[in-house]
Amino acid sequence: MGMALTLSVVAFSEVSMLGIPRRFSHFVYGVIQSGLTCAIAARIASFPFIATGTFVTHWLQSWFVGWIMMLPIVLFPAPAIRNLTHILTRED
Repeated sequence: MGMALTLSVVAFSEVSMLGIPRRFSHFVYGVIQSGLTCAIAARIASFPFIATGTFVTHWLQSWFVGWIMMLPIVLFPAPAIRNLTHILTRED
């Protein structure tokens, strides 16, 4: 099992999924992070809809609207936040 996991990690790291240049990695991070955060927040907000049977529909709609609204807020300041983290931290 450990060998299979190692091989799959190596194979995954060698695959260039979308071919996005590394210099845009902070934007890719922002897209993934905002999508995940919005999905969790929408799930929590949609929890009362479990009883009515509309949880999944409400959750997906809430997630999509929240993510579309939050994505620019995460992406536009990303370069400035990245520079600020370099200022506030030091090399090991």
